[in-house]
Amino acid sequence: MFRIGQGFDLHRLVDGRKLILGGVEIPFEKGLAGHSDADVLLHAIIDALIGAAALGDIGKLFPDNDSKFKDIDSKILLKEVYKQISDLGYQINNIDSTIILEQPKLRDHIDIMRNVIAKLLDLRFDQISIKAKTSEKVGIVGRGEAAIAEAVVLLIK
Repeated sequence: MFRIGQGFDLHRLVDGRKLILGGVEIPFEKGLAGHSDADVLLHAIIDALIGAAALGDIGKLFPDNDSKFKDIDSKILLKEVYKQISDLGYQINNIDSTIILEQPKLRDHIDIMRNVIAKLLDLRFDQISIKAKTSEKVGIVGRGEAAIAEAVVLLIK
Protein backbone atom coordinates (compact mmCIF):
# COMPACT_ATOMS: atom_id res chain seq x y z
CA MET A 1 0.00 0.00 0.00
CA PHE A 2 1.19 3.50 -0.86
CA ARG A 3 0.16 6.65 1.04
CA ILE A 4 0.96 10.21 -0.01
CA GLY A 5 1.04 13.12 2.43
CA GLN A 6 1.36 16.85 1.85
CA GLY A 7 2.60 19.35 4.43
CA PHE A 8 2.74 23.14 4.66
CA ASP A 9 4.06 25.55 7.28
CA LEU A 10 4.59 29.29 7.58
CA HIS A 11 6.32 31.26 10.35
CA ARG A 12 7.11 34.95 10.71
CA LEU A 13 10.72 36.13 10.67
CA VAL A 14 11.58 38.13 13.81
CA ASP A 15 14.58 39.59 15.60
CA GLY A 16 15.99 37.76 18.61
CA ARG A 17 15.50 34.18 17.38
CA LYS A 18 17.84 31.67 15.75
CA LEU A 19 17.02 30.65 12.19
CA ILE A 20 16.59 26.87 12.24
CA LEU A 21 15.75 25.12 8.97
CA GLY A 22 15.88 21.39 8.37
CA GLY A 23 17.37 20.93 11.83
CA VAL A 24 20.30 23.20 10.98
CA GLU A 25 21.10 26.62 12.43
CA ILE A 26 21.53 29.06 9.55
CA PRO A 27 23.50 32.27 10.22
CA PHE A 28 21.10 35.19 9.79
CA GLU A 29 20.03 38.29 11.72
CA LYS A 30 16.46 37.00 12.15
CA GLY A 31 14.84 33.74 13.11
CA LEU A 32 11.40 32.20 12.90
CA ALA A 33 8.78 32.95 15.56
CA GLY A 34 6.86 30.06 17.04
CA HIS A 35 6.06 28.00 20.12
CA SER A 36 8.80 25.49 19.25
CA ASP A 37 12.02 26.31 17.38
CA ALA A 38 9.68 27.15 14.43
CA ASP A 39 11.58 25.03 11.89
CA VAL A 40 9.18 25.43 8.96
CA LEU A 41 10.84 22.69 6.92
CA LEU A 42 10.66 20.01 9.60
CA HIS A 43 7.11 21.11 10.45
CA ALA A 44 6.02 20.70 6.82
CA ILE A 45 7.65 17.26 6.69
CA ILE A 46 5.99 16.30 9.98
CA ASP A 47 2.58 17.38 8.66
CA ALA A 48 3.17 15.44 5.43
CA LEU A 49 4.03 12.28 7.39
CA ILE A 50 1.08 12.71 9.75
CA GLY A 51 -1.23 13.36 6.80
CA ALA A 52 -0.06 10.32 4.87
CA ALA A 53 -0.77 8.15 7.91
CA ALA A 54 -4.10 9.94 8.58
CA LEU A 55 -3.04 10.91 12.12
CA GLY A 56 -4.32 14.51 12.02
CA ASP A 57 -1.87 17.41 11.98
CA ILE A 58 1.09 18.79 13.90
CA GLY A 59 -1.15 20.93 16.12
CA LYS A 60 -3.12 17.88 17.21
CA LEU A 61 -0.02 15.90 18.20
CA PHE A 62 2.04 18.81 19.54
CA PRO A 63 -0.35 21.62 20.61
CA ASP A 64 1.12 25.12 20.79
CA ASN A 65 -0.60 25.70 24.14
CA ASP A 66 1.29 22.82 25.81
CA SER A 67 4.30 24.13 27.74
CA LYS A 68 6.26 20.89 27.24
CA PHE A 69 6.68 21.85 23.56
CA LYS A 70 7.83 25.44 24.29
CA ASP A 71 11.06 26.07 22.36
CA ILE A 72 11.40 22.32 21.65
CA ASP A 73 13.82 21.20 18.97
CA SER A 74 11.69 20.13 15.99
CA LYS A 75 14.07 17.21 15.38
CA ILE A 76 12.58 15.67 18.53
CA LEU A 77 9.07 16.10 17.12
CA LEU A 78 10.11 14.57 13.78
CA LYS A 79 11.63 11.55 15.54
CA GLU A 80 8.40 11.04 17.51
CA VAL A 81 6.28 11.15 14.36
CA TYR A 82 8.70 8.77 12.62
CA LYS A 83 8.30 6.33 15.52
CA GLN A 84 4.50 6.58 15.29
CA ILE A 85 4.36 5.89 11.55
CA SER A 86 6.94 3.10 11.89
CA ASP A 87 4.83 1.51 14.64
CA LEU A 88 1.93 1.52 12.16
CA GLY A 89 4.08 -0.44 9.68
CA TYR A 90 4.94 2.41 7.29
CA GLN A 91 8.30 3.10 5.70
CA ILE A 92 9.25 6.38 4.06
CA ASN A 93 10.02 5.98 0.37
CA ASN A 94 10.98 9.60 -0.28
CA ILE A 95 10.44 13.21 0.72
CA ASP A 96 10.28 16.16 -1.66
CA SER A 97 10.24 19.61 -0.08
CA THR A 98 10.55 23.30 -0.85
CA ILE A 99 11.57 26.22 1.38
CA ILE A 100 10.35 29.63 0.23
CA LEU A 101 12.44 32.38 1.77
CA GLU A 102 13.76 35.64 0.36
CA GLN A 103 16.93 35.79 2.51
CA PRO A 104 19.32 34.24 3.40
CA LYS A 105 20.38 32.14 0.44
CA LEU A 106 20.25 28.46 1.37
CA ARG A 107 22.26 26.74 -1.38
CA ASP A 108 25.26 26.07 0.91
CA HIS A 109 23.02 24.56 3.62
CA ILE A 110 20.76 22.26 1.60
CA ASP A 111 22.98 19.16 1.66
CA ILE A 112 23.59 19.57 5.40
CA MET A 113 19.81 19.67 5.95
CA ARG A 114 19.35 16.61 3.74
CA ASN A 115 21.94 14.70 5.78
CA VAL A 116 20.34 15.70 9.10
CA ILE A 117 16.86 14.63 7.94
CA ALA A 118 18.15 11.40 6.38
CA LYS A 119 19.88 10.48 9.65
CA LEU A 120 16.77 11.29 11.75
CA LEU A 121 14.54 9.16 9.51
CA ASP A 122 16.95 6.29 8.74
CA LEU A 123 16.92 7.22 5.05
CA ARG A 124 19.54 7.57 2.35
CA PHE A 125 20.61 11.04 1.26
CA ASP A 126 19.02 10.49 -2.16
CA GLN A 127 15.60 9.89 -0.60
CA ILE A 128 15.44 13.52 0.58
CA SER A 129 14.93 16.44 -1.80
CA ILE A 130 15.04 20.04 -0.59
CA LYS A 131 14.63 22.96 -2.94
CA ALA A 132 15.01 26.63 -1.98
CA LYS A 133 13.01 29.33 -3.73
CA THR A 134 12.33 33.02 -3.28
CA SER A 135 9.00 34.69 -3.89
CA GLU A 136 10.58 37.32 -6.15
CA LYS A 137 9.99 40.07 -3.54
CA VAL A 138 6.21 39.46 -3.65
CA GLY A 139 4.03 39.13 -0.56
CA ILE A 140 4.89 38.38 3.06
CA VAL A 141 7.85 36.18 2.08
CA GLY A 142 9.11 38.63 -0.53
CA ARG A 143 9.11 41.46 2.02
CA GLY A 144 11.28 39.32 4.35
CA GLU A 145 8.50 38.93 6.91
CA ALA A 146 8.08 35.14 6.81
CA ALA A 147 9.25 31.79 5.51
CA ILE A 148 7.15 28.99 4.04
CA ALA A 149 7.91 25.32 3.56
CA GLU A 150 6.00 22.63 1.69
CA ALA A 151 6.64 18.89 1.67
CA VAL A 152 5.30 15.76 0.02
CA VAL A 153 6.07 12.26 1.28
CA LEU A 154 5.41 8.78 -0.05
CA LEU A 155 4.88 6.07 2.55
CA ILE A 156 4.94 2.36 1.82
CA LYS A 157 3.34 -0.36 3.92
